[in-house]
Amino acid sequence: MRVLVADDDFVNRKFLEKMFANYGEVVAVDNGMSAVDEAVRGMECREFFDLICLDIMMTKLDGYKTLEAIREAESRYAVFDNRAKVIMISALDEVVLDSIQVCNDYDAYICKPIVMDKFEKLLEKMGFAKTEK
Repeated sequence: MRVLVADDDFVNRKFLEKMFANYGEVVAVDNGMSAVDEAVRGMECREFFDLICLDIMMTKLDGYKTLEAIREAESRYAVFDNRAKVIMISALDEVVLDSIQVCNDYDAYICKPIVMDKFEKLLEKMGFAKTEK
């Protein structure tokens, strides 16, 4: 599995990068613009991301706008069979997220601080399994 992580907080990005390493190849970037660039590069090379994990509040391009640009690129490249699953992450609590939700084009969201067991159960529910090492 290929995972793209975008989070502008170094500690969170490294935590997610390490956690997702148990699931496959991880590309981690520190802003939304870089996430869009990596996703498009993957589509151009036919090396699709299976999962994209986006922080909602990032510099340069927030998670919602990042996802909008990635979904637009998926339609431009006719990536319907290989459309990435998306998890949005945020320090905002779920009640606040529900009230400001501007995009329904993701599969799940989870609040920071990320609880490992809860996150792994979410990934399992989404159909992702750890790789055997």
